Formats: sequence, C-alpha cells, structure tokens
Amino acid sequence: MTATSKYTGEDIEVLEGLEPVRRRPSMYIGGVDSRGLHHLLWEIVDNSVDEFLAGECDRIVVTLHKDGASCSVQDNGRGIPVDKHPKVKKSTLEVILTTLHAGGKFSGKNYARSGGLHGVGSSVVNALSSEMTATVHRDGFEWRQKFRRGTPQGSVEKVRPFRGRGTTIFFRPDDEIFRRTQFNADTIRQHLEDISYIHGGLTITFCDEQKGETHELHHPEGILAYIEKVTSDTGRKPAHEQIFSVTRDDRDAKVEVVLRWTDSTEENVRSYVNGIRTHAGGTHENGLKSGVVKAVRNYMEVHDFKPRGVTITSEDIREGLICVLSVFIGDPMFQGQTKDRLNNPETSAAVDGVVRPALENWLNNNPSLADAILGRMVLAARARQASREAVSEVRRKTVGVRKTNLPGKLVDCQSRNTDESELFIVEGDSAGGTAVMGRQAATQAVLPLRGKILNTEAMSTSKILESSEIRDIVETLGAGIGSNFDVRHLRYARIILLMDADSDGYHISTLLLTFFFRHMPELIRQGRLYIAQPPLYRIEVGKEVTYARNDAEKEELLAALPANRTATVLRFKGLGEMNAAQLRDTTLDPGARVLLKVNIESQLEADKTFHQLLGKDASERYRIIMDDAGFADDLDV
Repeated sequence: MTATSKYTGEDIEVLEGLEPVRRRPSMYIGGVDSRGLHHLLWEIVDNSVDEFLAGECDRIVVTLHKDGASCSVQDNGRGIPVDKHPKVKKSTLEVILTTLHAGGKFSGKNYARSGGLHGVGSSVVNALSSEMTATVHRDGFEWRQKFRRGTPQGSVEKVRPFRGRGTTIFFRPDDEIFRRTQFNADTIRQHLEDISYIHGGLTITFCDEQKGETHELHHPEGILAYIEKVTSDTGRKPAHEQIFSVTRDDRDAKVEVVLRWTDSTEENVRSYVNGIRTHAGGTHENGLKSGVVKAVRNYMEVHDFKPRGVTITSEDIREGLICVLSVFIGDPMFQGQTKDRLNNPETSAAVDGVVRPALENWLNNNPSLADAILGRMVLAARARQASREAVSEVRRKTVGVRKTNLPGKLVDCQSRNTDESELFIVEGDSAGGTAVMGRQAATQAVLPLRGKILNTEAMSTSKILESSEIRDIVETLGAGIGSNFDVRHLRYARIILLMDADSDGYHISTLLLTFFFRHMPELIRQGRLYIAQPPLYRIEVGKEVTYARNDAEKEELLAALPANRTATVLRFKGLGEMNAAQLRDTTLDPGARVLLKVNIESQLEADKTFHQLLGKDASERYRIIMDDAGFADDLDV
C-alpha cells in the first residue's frame, strides 16, 4: 500500500452565508463572462416584474449609470419588507439580500405566478457585487441598507418620511469576479423591450446615462405586436398576413401563442415562462411543436392532402415558423438557476391542448390561407429532399479512414485525437503553403481556399454544395451540414479562419461566418470556431522585432520608443508576404498567438445583421452604408 496524505475532518470546509456563491459563481449565473454579468441585472429586473404579475406594480425604471459598470432597478411595487424577520431576528430586507433560499415566493401566498422561485436571485447579485444599496419606500418612510460583497455595512436605517412605495436596487458587479464589468446598453434595451412585449400593460423605462438616452417601452398589445417586430427584425416575408393567436387562462396555467409562417428556411420560436426567456426551450416548447404538427396533419388528413413525390415531415411543417410562446404557471421547474429550460412535464400537454384544436380550427376557417401554408410546406419538403441527396453524395465521399477520401488541397495533421487537433482555413494557396511549413504537423491541419467563397445567405443546402470550396469544407470537417450536422463527428477541436488583415480578408471571413452561422450554427454554439489575428506590421528596432495587428497597436508601440531609437516598419500586404517562421511565431504557435472566439450573443440580432448585409435586398445594405459612412475613417473606394 502506498503512503497517502492525511485526510481528516480538518480538511472539510464549511462555506457559510454567501461564500459558496463567490467561490463558484458559475453554478448560480452560468459563468463570469458577459452573459453572466447581464444575468445579474435580469435577476433584479425579474423581481420587479414579479410585482407586476402580482398586480402590485405597473412601472419599472432601469438605469445604466455613466460608468457603464453599475445599474439601478426601481419599481413602484409594495417594497421589500423591512420589519424584523420572526425567525432570524434581522430585518427582512437583510435576510432576503444575504441569505440563499430566502424569499416570499415559495408558498404561492404572495406571488401566484412568478419567475423567481428559488429565493437566491437577489442574494446572488449581492454576493457578486462590490457594492449594493437597497432603498425601500413603504410604511410612510424611506429605508436604506448598504452592502459590500454581500456583507451588510450596518443595519437598515430609516432615512426620511416618504409617501410613495417601491424598491430600488443599485449594484456594481465585482471586478474580482467578472472578467469585464462593462454592461452593453443595446443588450439591456433589447432584453427590456422583450419583457415589455410579454407583459402587456407594464411600462419599462430604460435610462442610458452613458449616451444620455431614455427609452420608454410600453406595448399594451402584448405578443401580437411582438411577432410583428420579430418578423420585421429578421427581414422575413410572411407566407400569410393574418396572424394565428390563441390565449387560454385557467386555474392551472395561462398560455399565450402567436405564430405565422414565413419564407425563412429556419424555425424561430421565442418562448417565455412567467416572463423569463427560456433560451433552451423545454416542455412548453415541446407542447407547442407537437400541437402545431398535429393540427396540420389532422387538417391534411381531413382534406385528403397528399402531395405527389414527397413526404411532409415535422421539420417541413415547422420550417419558416416564427412563434412567440408565453406561459404563466404557478410552480415552474427550471433546469438550473439561469432558468434557460423548463422541465414541468404537465406543461407540454397543457400547451399542446391549447394550440392543436385552435390552430386546426383556424386552418379550417381560412382555406385559402391554409392552401398557401401547405404549399410552402411542400416546397420545404422538396428542398429537404434535394439537400438530403446532395449531403448523401458528400457523405459517400467522406466515409472511410481519416486519411482517405478527403479534399486534395487539405494538408491534414498527424494526430488522430480530435481534442488536440485544429484546422486552419487559409486564404489562398500561397498563404496555405506558408502555413503548412510553419504549422505544428502533429496537431495542426491546413485547408487553403482559392478566392472569395460563395455567399450562402438565403441559399439552400443543395445549392451551396455545388460550390467546390464549400464541399471541401464540409468534407474536411466530416460532421455533415444543415439539419444533418452532428458535432460529435467533427474531426477537429478548433476551426480557425486565417485571412489577410485587410478588407479582402475581412470580406472572406464574413462570407465564411455567414456559411457557418446559417449551415453549421452548432459549431459556433459549441465554441469551436475562431478567427486568427495575423499581424499587419513588423517593427524592427535594432535587433529587436515586434509585431502589430493594426494601426492603433503600431502607433502605440512607436510612441513607446525612446527618442534616440529608430524603428523600421514593414507592412505586410498579405499572409503570402510572411515567411513560415514569422507566421508560426505570430499566428500559428498556440503559446504566442491571439485568437478571437466566435460567439452568438443574440440569435435575433445576428440573424438580422446577416440578412441586412448579405441578403438579396441590396437596398438594406445601401441604407446602412449611407447611414454609417460618416463613422468610417478610411473607405476603400
């Protein structure tokens, strides 16, 4: 038996209060990146929204302060109680903000339907903030209590007489926890606007002190107006003007659904539970999709609709569907504190039971509209069939061992271990050759591309696979494309776009990003796609050599030189001008390079941007160019 270290009760840590949150913040907010940072704000906003759901509040004011790193949320609800809690003998305000699993939503007595049910939201925000101030108006007075990193800085104090009511929470995320503490104003405004649509009758004011702007968000028409906005923002053409809508509110749940079919090749469902966006869906989305498919199939059966040559699948039925689904239930069971997914099994049947009969009746009462929708589904089925045949052809070529049946231009790596392998997609054969000489042959593969690739925005899978460059990428990755994409079959852990640091290189990168976003979005969601940052300048000062990725970095390096030193500056016109050693030292070497990870912060905003900049409607691009040309310093014209 080998000697082991001593292991006793002294080695067991007992974390008290809010210390577990500070030790493991990702357990509570999903991460310490931008999404986790903004989740702090959503938690506080959700508490104010719960007051609206309880019928006690109709106005919320959210302020992003001038520093960009602190926020306040104010509502005109009942105000957090400040009296002493009977069990712990502290003010209830302090208990709520410093104790996990303390809140007024467990019993359902004060909040019949709310988003914050775990009793951890406010206390987690407090724990992860360098400072927090809670100001409460109730019982004829203003009350205030301050905290630092979750620790009270004294007891709650009675500040002054006050006739109104409500709660204001000011907080500053802790820079010891978060990589970056700057909030994004556009992200906040978009999120608040979504909430205002879901909660018709609620008024939300967003004050952006950085820009000196105030946005009044109020949509009494609710999700009917919301779906018009989503349709417009995504730039999709509706297949029918009339919108399907249904609402049912009974003792168990309130279900609201609006939907329409568009010319998009994608399904776009935005779902909410008690006003909280469920990005990962859940049982309510399952019920919606089931109800839609059943209603359409029943209609097809009753009317003996049997198109020749194709079989309409569930995916064909839902293709192009834009839908907003909002449910309010008494005891939502979310998957984790971030509340991205609903797990209540009974909600699936509840939503299905609302959508199926209502949609079937709507189709029967609007036969011409139903014909247009079914015609769209037939086209989807035919496109899917053509795409499947094209994908099958690609798959036939890629079946086999790693080294066979791969594009001839690919210079593969030696390793068979996917976790350590990475693929560089390189602009041009010349740069590709240099990358091959400078790479780590064991783990780094190189696929050169010739010229600008196809703009795949709004193109079917079968059409884009006619492009040899696209086929090379698909065959190299080995994970399929479109609905057939399976990240488990991906042959590389990282896909890195390596282009010239000029306008042509940016253009090619954009076209590749369009392809991956439209036809392999899971690649991005899994964090597998990167953009390399090759230098634009080589700076020699005596025998010392440094590199600059852009003009600003070059000027900064030159400005830092002593007055008696002279620099020789070389501008690379492209990757082909760099030798293998230079490319290795600056761009290929994992220990020295800089990579930009491609993320999707907002699916809706990304979809809108790609549609505007790369879609078929050139007028959109012209408008953007004319609106934003004034912000460009150097135009390549």
